Amino acid sequence: MQLWRVELCLSVWVVLSSCYCLLANAQMKIPPETVQVWANNFGDQLNSFTAKYSGAPLFQKKLKDIEPIIRIEDVDGSTLVKEISDEIERMLGSKMKSVKRLADTAEDADLYHEFNATLQFDYYNAMLINTMDDEGNSIDLGGEFPLEENEHFNKLSVNTLQSDIQVPTNVYNKDPDILNGVYMSEALNDVFINNFQKDPTLTWQYFGSSTGFFRLYPGIKWTPDPNGVVAFDCRNRNWYIQAATSPKDIIIVVDVSGSMKGLKMTIAKHTINTILDTLGENDFVNVIAYTDYVRYVEPCFKGTLVQADLDNREHFKLLVNELQVKGEGEVKKAMKEAFKILNEATANGQGSLCNQAIMLITDGAMEDFQTVFEEFNWPEKKVRVFTYLIGRDMTFSDNVKWIACNNKGYYTHINTLADVQENVMEYLHVLSRPMVINHDHDIIWTEAYMDTVLPNTKELFNTMAHSLLLMTSVAMPVFSKKKETLSHGILLGVVGTDVPLIEVMMLAPIYKLGSHGYAFLITNNGYILAHPDLRPLYKNEKKRLKPKPNYNSVDLSEVEWEDTEEILRTAMVKGETGTLTLDVRAAVDKGKRPLFLKNDYFYTVIDETPFSFGMVLTRGHGEYIFFGNVSVEEGLHDLMQPDLTIANEWTYCETDIDPHHRKLTQLQAVVRYLTGKEPELECDEVLLQQLLFDAVVTAPLEAYWTALMLNAPGVDPGVETVFLGTRSGLMRVIRYEGTEKRVAEKFLTPADKSNLFTVDHFPVWYRLAAEYPPGRFLYYMPTDDLYKGGKFVVAVTAVTVTSGPRTAIAGAIGVQMSLALLEKRLWSIATQSNDTDCSNVDGICPLSCDSVDINCYIVDNNGFIIVSKDRADAGRFFGEVDGSVMAQLLKSGLFKRIALYDYQAMCKTAHHHSSSARPLLSPFYGLIAAMKWFVSNIMLFLIEFNICGLWHGDYMADAKSFHATHKQKKVELMQPCDTEYPGFIYDATITETNSIIKCGRCQKMFVMQAVRNSNLVMLVVQADCDCSRQYAPITLTSKEVKYNATVKCNRMKSQKIRRRPESCHAYHPHENAKDCGGASEISLSVALFFTSLMTSLLLR
Repeated sequence: MQLWRVELCLSVWVVLSSCYCLLANAQMKIPPETVQVWANNFGDQLNSFTAKYSGAPLFQKKLKDIEPIIRIEDVDGSTLVKEISDEIERMLGSKMKSVKRLADTAEDADLYHEFNATLQFDYYNAMLINTMDDEGNSIDLGGEFPLEENEHFNKLSVNTLQSDIQVPTNVYNKDPDILNGVYMSEALNDVFINNFQKDPTLTWQYFGSSTGFFRLYPGIKWTPDPNGVVAFDCRNRNWYIQAATSPKDIIIVVDVSGSMKGLKMTIAKHTINTILDTLGENDFVNVIAYTDYVRYVEPCFKGTLVQADLDNREHFKLLVNELQVKGEGEVKKAMKEAFKILNEATANGQGSLCNQAIMLITDGAMEDFQTVFEEFNWPEKKVRVFTYLIGRDMTFSDNVKWIACNNKGYYTHINTLADVQENVMEYLHVLSRPMVINHDHDIIWTEAYMDTVLPNTKELFNTMAHSLLLMTSVAMPVFSKKKETLSHGILLGVVGTDVPLIEVMMLAPIYKLGSHGYAFLITNNGYILAHPDLRPLYKNEKKRLKPKPNYNSVDLSEVEWEDTEEILRTAMVKGETGTLTLDVRAAVDKGKRPLFLKNDYFYTVIDETPFSFGMVLTRGHGEYIFFGNVSVEEGLHDLMQPDLTIANEWTYCETDIDPHHRKLTQLQAVVRYLTGKEPELECDEVLLQQLLFDAVVTAPLEAYWTALMLNAPGVDPGVETVFLGTRSGLMRVIRYEGTEKRVAEKFLTPADKSNLFTVDHFPVWYRLAAEYPPGRFLYYMPTDDLYKGGKFVVAVTAVTVTSGPRTAIAGAIGVQMSLALLEKRLWSIATQSNDTDCSNVDGICPLSCDSVDINCYIVDNNGFIIVSKDRADAGRFFGEVDGSVMAQLLKSGLFKRIALYDYQAMCKTAHHHSSSARPLLSPFYGLIAAMKWFVSNIMLFLIEFNICGLWHGDYMADAKSFHATHKQKKVELMQPCDTEYPGFIYDATITETNSIIKCGRCQKMFVMQAVRNSNLVMLVVQADCDCSRQYAPITLTSKEVKYNATVKCNRMKSQKIRRRPESCHAYHPHENAKDCGGASEISLSVALFFTSLMTSLLLR
């Protein structure tokens, strides 16, 4: 009996196990017809309530009614580009005239000024003004200097009636040269003020003296760094250097023999870096190191010259920092190599084709080198040789000086780090001699740069469009006109003014260019001055915004990368006028949403400048502009409604000319102009007419939205904001939910720049709607860091007007709702009750999205999840959540992968400290190293006895680097790189699919159905089959484009087509070449010298 029971139990267990295995291996079947019903119902509900709450049908009907009274015109790109470039030319021309007046005044003032070595003169020192001593009296050079906040100068406190003087810390502020120069340049004050009155759009005007002081208008309070140091030296600025000299080819030849060890090598490296800092994008350079043989610091650049742009200069600095000393020095071989490079460049038409110079940095030259000059440089002496004798040893000073003096160069003796700056600057004065003697006042324009000197730089980083943070400067040299010093070619300094590029680009109003149109400027070297896709800033490891190392040497071909043949770049660099059509892959919403556009490029040169201007019109809506007429009275009434705003970054009326208008918003200025209260305002009549028309046409929406809110049953919870925008920058916004209840607190607020009309782009939602069929809503979820408060969805559609064969976009209208609202509607639809009729259903029935067996998703046309059971998935790319289904969708062609490129990326690179493990070898190593650093630096300070050295950053840097070395082994640094990243687009011609994915022991089924009248799809996926082992997630992560050594080398040294500056001043027969420098004398305590020597030996 017992045996029978056991056998029975075993039989039952086998049967049940078999049933369980069959169930486990059975394939789940999701009925496609069920998913289709859900998707259609969800789409109908979405379309119904977004149409209802947005009022889009009403807006489109209103536009349809007025179509008979409007006209649509073609945008003539060739005419428009000429009109805008002429405006830019006039604007920049006025800046040049202002600078010319400054130069004339400064030269006349110097002509009639006699140098007085005992001159006593009080001036306003920018760092000392408004500073009191302990007794409440103004300190010396720090008198009372009234300051007032000024909108025009980025809300800085300035004095528009007076300039003041900034003097670097390492320059004595009462040196006779300084006092005489400041006294002489007082004459510039009246010209500064008159210039500003004639052209109220002028910003900073200045005079940088060759002696080191900097006169700035309007006057400001200069803020030193935390150590109380003013490191800013106007002579280091690009505008000064470029104005003071013509383009140049420079070969830096540095001695790295054993005698250069220690402080000598430190000074030599600093000298090289300082020389590199004096070069710009019109200059060319290479660096050679020598011992008993010659080697290039960058082997890739062997035998050639490379453009001295920011990227290459920084690259050289990194390599120079790694130089090591050894062996004996033979300068002859190195000089021969340098001459060969320069001669070949000239013969091949490469380099600047202007000034050429060799910079020899050494502690001595022993061998016979005269034959080198006889072979390569005499008698013409076309190549100047500048020599820098490093260290205290004067044994070979005569040889080193002879080299410079017999090759039209200049000799300097550099003893300390603090001597480097002044001595390096001497070569600029020598190169400027021919220009000064000729009295040729070449006006120069700098490449784009970011002024990080002003105290509100960080604030600007966070508030201004990053692509328009940059500026350019126009500058002109100031010469001595005194006859007795004519042959010496004395450069007094440089005058200039800054031109913010945002001011230039505002002359290309974006409303004329359409939702995807834009304007841009490039230099004669093909580098970007202004472009909406320029990204000069990045976030460092501390999440702080910083300029990229190569921010102002971004080439046009790296932004307009679809121009693979560089046809556009070549034509613009050559200064041509023309047009070009390109099919481009654009991307909006921070590169996440690819668009395919056909762009027409129009370009021309800006005369009297090295710049070229280009603009883009997108085929289709970008080709047309429409006009409609309404009365001013009617338009003004609707313009005053509380829900209406206009683009405050656009220029409807020029508020920057009259100081009284600077505090007006654009809307206030428009109203005051139209009501006749400010008839003198300069306003854009075409834009105002469009604005008035749009205000009238959109007025019924305000009444419609208000009625929805007030009438029963009111507004569904979760519908938070309705909005519209028009081509004139007009926006209407109604908030259905109060701030305390709104999930999207910052949507469409002033902080939400990407969703507003700005100076260089239309809102993201407007641009997306423009590329989607009018009348159909496009849904997406913004995921910017700004919206950390909660998740929400935006639905938007374009509205159009038609006249004959032309259709133009009038605007876009939409609704913003909480994610919870969509979730609630979807889950109520995507469920089947237990009493559902399942007789004709092939598959699971009843089926519900709340079942653990399936996952349901709503995904947009770019693959981003909008609704998921797991709310954390909302906003993520679907491929990251389920790589297996995304892979199948890609394979079947439902989604397409689009390759996009970023040539302005920043990539992490690991940097290892070479000595990080050494403290492990000995517990006393850290202590000994610290003592060595401290004692040696103290001794060097006492030997040099140069108070400037106390403030010099290099000493502090040594200490910081010592501590940093032993804190961590590996540091992740960010450096410029090229990346490729994917974008995805849904093929809307395919409305449904289903498939089974084999994943090892299980199979996963999914069903996809398009949500009609939208850009959405519904995905229902089997949940109990894990395919993560077979299918990795598909992500949007960018991938660095790696280049092999050969390709990388060729890219680094490639010399793209460029337009050389027209003027060159390399030679003048009356130049006094005998003025070739001399040694700087310094008294040295022998006892102190031997003390420091013994200390150094003991600590080795």
